[in-house]
Amino acid sequence: PITPGELLCLGSSLAFSGLFYYLYRKKARVVARIQEAPKLQVDDDLPALVSAADGRCLPYVALEGIVLPAKAALSSHYHGGMQGVIQKLLLKEHRLIWNSLARSW
Repeated sequence: PITPGELLCLGSSLAFSGLFYYLYRKKARVVARIQEAPKLQVDDDLPALVSAADGRCLPYVALEGIVLPAKAALSSHYHGGMQGVIQKLLLKEHRLIWNSLARSW
């Protein structure tokens, strides 16, 4: 005989398995889209390519090439020959906040 506690454990296990499989498949689709992205080189033709695209935007592209640091390049403590740069990205989000007193956004 199966007890109600065992049924509860089985049901929750199946529910969590389904949820995690759904999340896995969702992220796998995103990774597949990123891997299928066209690879472009950073060169003198890139600005012309971007300006010729629809809306002056290239969705999901991978840029490959050599970048130059604005100041000094960062050196790795663990791998002597590796250097890197940091890209600074500023994202400003505009959103509305509900004012419950005035009942407006």
